[in-house]
Amino acid sequence: MAEPPGAPHRTTGSTLLHPLSGLLGIPLDQINFVACQLFALLAAFWFRIYLGPSHASSAVRHAFATLFGIYFAVFCFGWYSIHLFVLVMMNYGIMNMASIPNIHRYSFVVAMGYLTLCHISRIYIFHYGILTTDFSGPLMIITQKITTLACQLHDGIGRQAEELTAEQNRLAVKTRPSLLEYLSYLLNFMSIIAGPCSNYKDYIAFIEGRHVHMKLLEVNWKQKGYDRLPDPSPTGAVMYKLCITLVSLILFLTLTKNFPMAYIIDNEFLDKTPFLSRLGYLYVVTQAAKPKYYFAWTLADAVNNAAGYGFSGVDERGAFRWDLLSNLNIWNIETATSFKMYIENWNIQTAAWLKRVCYDRAPWYPTALTFILSALWHGIYPGYYFTFLTGILITLAARAIRNNCRHYFLSSVPLKIAYDVVTWVVTQLAVCYTVAPFVMLAVEPTIKFYKSMYFHMHILSIVVLLVLPIRPQAHSIRKPQNQAVQNSVKSKDK
Repeated sequence: MAEPPGAPHRTTGSTLLHPLSGLLGIPLDQINFVACQLFALLAAFWFRIYLGPSHASSAVRHAFATLFGIYFAVFCFGWYSIHLFVLVMMNYGIMNMASIPNIHRYSFVVAMGYLTLCHISRIYIFHYGILTTDFSGPLMIITQKITTLACQLHDGIGRQAEELTAEQNRLAVKTRPSLLEYLSYLLNFMSIIAGPCSNYKDYIAFIEGRHVHMKLLEVNWKQKGYDRLPDPSPTGAVMYKLCITLVSLILFLTLTKNFPMAYIIDNEFLDKTPFLSRLGYLYVVTQAAKPKYYFAWTLADAVNNAAGYGFSGVDERGAFRWDLLSNLNIWNIETATSFKMYIENWNIQTAAWLKRVCYDRAPWYPTALTFILSALWHGIYPGYYFTFLTGILITLAARAIRNNCRHYFLSSVPLKIAYDVVTWVVTQLAVCYTVAPFVMLAVEPTIKFYKSMYFHMHILSIVVLLVLPIRPQAHSIRKPQNQAVQNSVKSKDK
């Protein structure tokens, strides 16, 4: 939401870079964010070279990552950063005092409750957060990490191995972390400002120097053509991601401000522009809103890679992959031919978090509960709930169409191409229709937007769900348990 004309820009963070903010005409909060991330990038290279596992103990690496992370938080948010530290220490107490069967529940309620209270304060006390420093981003990332660790600790100590999925078993944490390990995981300088959330076991393996070797063993590096254990460098991946970051920044500075989302509900625009042209402009302004996310998430990924964190293995061509912490796949987003494909490649680490703490554990209605949690985590702006409730409807409709119709178009190449083209257009427009309220935030512009679009996606989705049969899908949480039983039976038969 843009600042009203003449509104003073207040910040509780450092004012050291205020002259640069005035010179560039960019809010000081954004200048501080970029400055911290660029400094974190340099610190990450230094951290990997001079404080690598062969040069420093795990305790030193933990302490350095934590202290720098705390400094960045205070630099960007000033006294507001106390919210981060309060939440971290509250949940450290829960982790050590709560019973294992309830540790994930208590941690989830406290972390999400505190985050929600902060969201409420920014809207109803500080008028949509316009005149305050936005500390909610780091708080959201810390909430993800707290609940992730609590669930994985519950899996590792409070559940039997046969009750877990393969992924849950791999990520299960068997012992409670020390205070230093806990603070380092939540407050490290690589991820405190812009994330992303990562798994506790992966982070500890990175600090202890086991991260790369662990991932190479998972993919069986000998079969990839290596005669000895390789030592992959992240420099190439970092340079590539910095190029994407630079292009995203240029697009943000040139496109985003010239194509505001608010224009699609301008009265003059609505009166003079036909429906199909409004759809086309909706696609353009949605595209213009993306570069800031591409910039922030790709830069955050590069920072982690520069520190040596984020290695995911070897691809089918034998090339090293540094996408363990990647938050998006731009090519798959822009070429997505299904709503599901788009969602899976946008904010990837948040989607993984939602799956691990909600979808895989929900006893019923996992899709609906996951969308609701996603909306609650993002905040309490009404536009978020319009977006995610609409997303539930469109997801179910898209799934019904795909399950009932797609196989008819696979018999020939021309039919498949035609299907892909049509589904690409529909997917991109459906995403634009769904996310517009997310940017508008408030109720009045959202309703005005939907009226201007004649609620067409809502109506079409409801018609699809009424006409096409819905094929039930088994809940994925039950599959590993059933599979374990089947394997046990087979072994006994042998």
